Amino acid sequence: MGQAWGFGKHGGPEVQEFFDRPDPAPERGEVLIRVDVAGVNPLDYLLRAGLVPGLDGGRPFPRVLGMEAAGTVLALGEDVHGLEVGDAVFGFALTGGGTYAETTVLSADNTARIPAGLSATVAATLPVAGTTAVDVLDQLDLPAGATILVNGVGGGVGLAVARLARARELRVIGTGSAAKREHAEAIGVQFIDYAGDVVAAVREPAPDGVDGIVDLVGGTALRTVAPLARHARNVIAVGDASVSELGGRFVVRRLDRGNLERSARLALDGVLAPVITAVHPLSDAPAALATVENGHTAGKVVIKVA
Repeated sequence: MGQAWGFGKHGGPEVQEFFDRPDPAPERGEVLIRVDVAGVNPLDYLLRAGLVPGLDGGRPFPRVLGMEAAGTVLALGEDVHGLEVGDAVFGFALTGGGTYAETTVLSADNTARIPAGLSATVAATLPVAGTTAVDVLDQLDLPAGATILVNGVGGGVGLAVARLARARELRVIGTGSAAKREHAEAIGVQFIDYAGDVVAAVREPAPDGVDGIVDLVGGTALRTVAPLARHARNVIAVGDASVSELGGRFVVRRLDRGNLERSARLALDGVLAPVITAVHPLSDAPAALATVENGHTAGKVVIKVA
């Protein structure tokens, strides 16, 4: 039996609970891992609330929270190729196994080996933030010297997008709350505080608008900044599919092993070096997720399990 943290039904933080569960048996296409580090993401509380159907694998309650992890392979299900027992790996729990636990199952096709020289802590931040950054910038495909606006630059995904954009020699303007300024400016972002007139503030360094927008906020904030893009198609949203109504696009995610390996190489090169602002033990998982859910964290929060 191992400890896990999850939820007994869909709802808010009040449905969360610690519980013991036996090691899950890896099914076809899955690997059982001992979790060393789990990443914490907004997706986790959206899944708890029942707002992202289809990612629970049909598993019964209580369900374990968490979508990304790094650890060591303990067992293989059928039809798993390219991974072996004992491998240090990182990836997605796309079949509902959760990652805020001592052991879990990951989807083998969405899991990759951790390359030598990369820590499990860094690797655990890459499945969501790292691959998202690669995906949105590949979709924009802007030339060096172009200007992008990262709407919501201060979180784990936003900073990853900004870092990769800077490595591609793009000028980056980013919006966020005042608490996010320091981390954004440290990587060369022209930071704009949400509290003011965002459109006017962006127009100062980019009077003719921007070449692309990566939106991580959605809703009114997305609709406010979308007209700043010179071409509506170059507005890419990560969390709000209504971007299509504005002429933009929703990010096309690539969760395969190849994209994970690509993100890991970029991390080894220092391009996707995450800003990890908090490391919590599993016993403190409630506080870790609460920080992300309340929007009070800059950078990435992780849970160190092993």
